Amino acid sequence: MLNTLNDVLNNVDNFIWGMPLIILILFTGILLTVRLRGLQIRHLGKALHYVFHNEDDGEGEVTSFGALCTALSATIGTGNIVGCATAIVAGGPGALFWMWLAAFFGMATKYAEGMLAVKYRVIAEDGHALGGPFYYIEKGMGKNFKWLAKLFCVFGTMVGLFGIGTFTQVNGITSAVNNFFDPSNVHTISLFGMNYSISVVIIGGIKRISKVSEVIVPFMAVTYIGVCLIIVFTHLPQVPAAFAEIVQSAFGLKAVAGGAIGAMTVAMQKGIARGIFSNEAGLGSAPIAAAAAQTNEPVRQGLVSMTGTFIDTIIVCTMTGLAIVMTGAWDMGLEGVAVTTKAFALGLPFPAKASAFVLMMCLVFFAFTTILGWAYYSERCLEYLVNGKKFVITAFKWFYILAVFIGPFMTVSAVWTIADICNGLMAFPNLVALLALNGDVVSETRGYLERVGIVKTTVGEA
Repeated sequence: MLNTLNDVLNNVDNFIWGMPLIILILFTGILLTVRLRGLQIRHLGKALHYVFHNEDDGEGEVTSFGALCTALSATIGTGNIVGCATAIVAGGPGALFWMWLAAFFGMATKYAEGMLAVKYRVIAEDGHALGGPFYYIEKGMGKNFKWLAKLFCVFGTMVGLFGIGTFTQVNGITSAVNNFFDPSNVHTISLFGMNYSISVVIIGGIKRISKVSEVIVPFMAVTYIGVCLIIVFTHLPQVPAAFAEIVQSAFGLKAVAGGAIGAMTVAMQKGIARGIFSNEAGLGSAPIAAAAAQTNEPVRQGLVSMTGTFIDTIIVCTMTGLAIVMTGAWDMGLEGVAVTTKAFALGLPFPAKASAFVLMMCLVFFAFTTILGWAYYSERCLEYLVNGKKFVITAFKWFYILAVFIGPFMTVSAVWTIADICNGLMAFPNLVALLALNGDVVSETRGYLERVGIVKTTVGEA
């Protein structure tokens, strides 16, 4: 029965994440990159500056930094630690290359999402901000496309309940705990004593979530990156070989004659699928948090949102990927968090137990904040679907918390396949909207850059 279910899920996953969706994701990012003339390169420095310099008089519920941390809380998590590992195991080291490529173009996509979210958001009388793909679809593309906005919200709610928000996070946490303690130790379930604190924060809404995220996300990100850098610096001679293996594997150069295209396709599929799971560029989730930012400048918030993909994939996933490739942990018959745990055990100059403990703590905190971030995203999607009916939203919050308990009892393969399916379904409506509104993105960007004197030439012309 379980094998049949896994087969069905894999068939659905392969259909949704076939070449059409991969091409659509890359095409959207490439189009925006070209039309914005490489904005993610030319204005990355300005974007990073804006992260730490908030607007004082902007409308919204949280600071730009708080909105970014909320978005990062939902992205920096099991996707970086477990998702990256599963991509490399399934697609080879080359999957990391395709994660990089998808992230580069995804930065332009994430910029467009954040900018449109602020431009088309709605501010209620109580200061409550609501925005994201559902509003830039309805208000940007027109009311005739409201059905597409609702479709996005249905899929967004599913992703929160059955994908990134609950199953994968708690499954990753319990796997890490069981890798550290005795797998048969019944006391490991005591970890879920933290569910009380999860419920308190989730019920508290975006302001409480952003406050928690502003503390946990930067601290844990710096800690995790620092630990990975120890592995890199203690294995410097292997770094060039690791990069060479990543590039060769990405194009199937190490495959047996005749299998290069197949190896390349698998690496591309797994890399892009896990890449979008990790940084969520094109998914449409981050703009929901961006819409709550205290800002009057859509372009400014778009630039801030763009840094999320840079931090998440270009920095954090690269650290994980290098550790796994350099230590060879991807080719030892392991799966899920066990791959990264093995890489840490082999790569860090500490006892294996200490390395496993460090990874366990990073994963627990990352997954905790991801649960919080996706609680907010799925709640906002539901709010749009039910026209703000408070009793429905409150009931959903508690149902979301209960869904957290399901993850530990599912297989790693099933959990990540379900997450991939939900992600792909959510991405389609958002990508259609980004393509339809790319003219808005270009004109708004041009106007802002000229107004603030960053550039004197126009953007997106010629």
